[in-house]
Amino acid sequence: MSQWDGKSKGTLLGYKIFVFCIKKLGIKTAYSVLIFVAFYYFMFERNSNRAMFYYFRNRLGYSFFKSKVMVYKSYFTFGQTLIDKTAIAAGLRDKFTYEFDGIELLHELLAEKKGGVLISAHLGNFEIADRFFEEIDFDCQINLVTTDMEHSQIKEYLESVTKKSSVKFIIVKEDLSHIFEINNALSNNELICFTGDRYFEGTKFMTETLLGAEANFPAGPFLIASRLKVPVVFVYVMKEPNLHYHLYARKANVKQRDEKGLLKAYTESVESMLLKYPLQWFNYFMFWNQSEK
Repeated sequence: MSQWDGKSKGTLLGYKIFVFCIKKLGIKTAYSVLIFVAFYYFMFERNSNRAMFYYFRNRLGYSFFKSKVMVYKSYFTFGQTLIDKTAIAAGLRDKFTYEFDGIELLHELLAEKKGGVLISAHLGNFEIADRFFEEIDFDCQINLVTTDMEHSQIKEYLESVTKKSSVKFIIVKEDLSHIFEINNALSNNELICFTGDRYFEGTKFMTETLLGAEANFPAGPFLIASRLKVPVVFVYVMKEPNLHYHLYARKANVKQRDEKGLLKAYTESVESMLLKYPLQWFNYFMFWNQSEK
């Protein structure tokens, strides 16, 4: 089912190898290491292999053989985004090119002087968005709402070898004090960013259809975003060939306090991205409710 256990792919040793290769060999040469890393995951990560095979075979309708190949390619592509994220944070942003699609929505959003909500997914490489926003001619502050479940060792290591991100983090707390932090950020004309595609056991969820099958989504982002009197924009940063990235921004045209309508608009938006970038879906667990059957 579409419930995440709080553990992302990647180990401290893996990140150290990536950083060494990037600094000593260059970005594209570092990609060659992924041939072996991706093969390791393809051979031994049984649960994520099964989840990704289901995604390609049952949800996208690929053939058996193509689905197997795409599972391997998915690991390889995910590794590329990790290398890119590390390289950009380490000061190699000028090695990449990028384009903005719908950036005028963000200009309009900030011009209203009441903040705004961004909702993304574990799709593409949204974690590098702030690095590219620095190139836009406005001063924006992004606050990422997170459960802080990532490995602290990896975080500490990356912070020691890379430029500190300008993104601020709002940690979800049981006493709901994060709601006050969100309101305070919005009052300062800042942007609040949620990821809307992973929930944890014991938390509220909502069900909606994605690629023809039902899945569970965290209720929090959609309940909060639908009740705040600010614009909501779906944002994705997608990897293209030749060290190029494409940022997409799409406004959510739904009524206020309609969390179900917002979730529906979100899944339709995510689906359009998946059909265009099938290899950049990085939820390596049984996401759809019927995938366990």
